[in-house]
Amino acid sequence: MESTYIIRFLRRAVCFGVAVMLLLPAAVHAHSEEDAAPHQTHEGAAPADAKVGLDERLGAKIPLDLVFRDENGGERRLRDLITGPTIILPVYYSCTNVCNYLQEGLARALPEIKLEPGKEYRVISVSFDERENPQRALKSKHMYQTVMKGKFPEGNWTFLTGDAANIRRLTDAAGFHFQRKGNDFVHPVVSFIVARDGMIVRYLYGTQFLPKDVTLALMEARQGRVGTTISKMVSYCFSFDPTSKSYQFNILRVSATVIIVCVVGFIIFLTLGGKNQNNGNKKGNDNNV
Repeated sequence: MESTYIIRFLRRAVCFGVAVMLLLPAAVHAHSEEDAAPHQTHEGAAPADAKVGLDERLGAKIPLDLVFRDENGGERRLRDLITGPTIILPVYYSCTNVCNYLQEGLARALPEIKLEPGKEYRVISVSFDERENPQRALKSKHMYQTVMKGKFPEGNWTFLTGDAANIRRLTDAAGFHFQRKGNDFVHPVVSFIVARDGMIVRYLYGTQFLPKDVTLALMEARQGRVGTTISKMVSYCFSFDPTSKSYQFNILRVSATVIIVCVVGFIIFLTLGGKNQNNGNKKGNDNNV
């Protein structure tokens, strides 16, 4: 009984240590947000009466019954695409500014994410310009596939276009407010991550992505439905800082936990060591008798 408890204790301690070591190297790097304030918008001023920006709606759900067209022209319902944690990028493909940087930034980060695409997460770019068509979306797909150089399995990043009604329902549900300005748009520079049921679990700001931040956000999305021991431990070690819009290594929490684990382990060692010594002395006395 005692040996079983010790084995379980050691297993949990090892899992905890592995989880910390997996992400600790990334934790020491400062988060980079390429001048992305929480409500940074595409360059250009919007009309004074226009509402442009982002209203975070964490915990809200996007409607999964919305229908768009993918880069091949086929109709796709969000419910069929969002089968697990999903990164969604609101963009327009003809943008020559931050929308390109946003998608390119993610394309450079995706090959470094250790989670399995298709099984553990997916990526969706969706155009909020109703004038764009699947042919334009396909050009964007080819562009970012080139950036990833075959290191991200094809078919796990879908590029959508749609009509104004479906676009508005999606962006309104996400709190994403944009405004047309000639052939361009004024809009926030942000992506968001949803769980399988469409619940928004995290917003990621700016055009640069740290693999650590994306991984932790995807783990949060997975926990919204199931959650595993390893992902819970990792989330325990890292906390989302709303000021920097990044996950930060919680050194105080982890240090306190390590101290407690060491103290408990030492007490168990003393207790079991004392019992073993007493049992040994008792057997020796019995033999002498």
